[in-house]
Amino acid sequence: MIQWFAQQNPIIQALLATLFTWFVTALGSALVFLFKSIHRKVLDGMLGFAAGVMIAASYWSLLAPAIEMAQDGNIPPWIPAVAGFLAGGFFLWLVDKLLPHLHAGLPMSEAEGIKTGWQRSVLLILAITLHNIPEGLAVGVAFGALAVNLPSASLAGAVALALGIGIQNFPEGAAVSIPLRREGFSRWKSFVYGQASGVVEPMAGVIGAAAVVAMKPILPYALSFAAGAMIFVVVEELIPESQQEKNTDISTIGTMLGFAVMMVLDVALG
Repeated sequence: MIQWFAQQNPIIQALLATLFTWFVTALGSALVFLFKSIHRKVLDGMLGFAAGVMIAASYWSLLAPAIEMAQDGNIPPWIPAVAGFLAGGFFLWLVDKLLPHLHAGLPMSEAEGIKTGWQRSVLLILAITLHNIPEGLAVGVAFGALAVNLPSASLAGAVALALGIGIQNFPEGAAVSIPLRREGFSRWKSFVYGQASGVVEPMAGVIGAAAVVAMKPILPYALSFAAGAMIFVVVEELIPESQQEKNTDISTIGTMLGFAVMMVLDVALG
């Protein structure tokens, strides 16, 4: 199985890897069939853990390889990293401002993005889906990098990133579906909407891998772009939400654990 996977085209590998991360999201969302609510401290720890994984992945799996790959170019290696990183953050900021969405637990009056007459359920799903885009993109770009045949782009490293994203998707899936249940949705709808938030990951993964394979010179920028997008989500959504109820110690410990888990995966496997 492993040998078969290694022989596949990087785009196919990216698709399979992001289907795995989506599947783990669905597993986490399935917890809604067991629990109607989730203790706020547990939720904050989950959000912190997800933030830690994404922060670690942004450096170990994306920015560091991007800088290493750019060292053979004609410009200072920090330029692609900085340009891509800021572009990724700006892209997510723009999507956040334009895409209509609503975070769970907030009234309709606090919906963000362009004003629409869309139902509350649609706005909730869009909010959930928004921060899954950079996760799928990061995995896709990491596998797309394999087509370049650079020492810093390894199958083990891409797999480690997919595993890390998958691990944090489990608590993330629960952190999505269970609050939806609290919003008044049935268990089944909460599960469907929760796992649906991961659908965007295979889409973003294939797009990221295909773009890198087609335009290899953009690879350092693409890796940094994914890192910037993930850091934007962490700082703009995950960390603030994890600290809303003042459970700062729990969310901070979760962040530290998430960072450590992703660092171990990347260093040990990558």
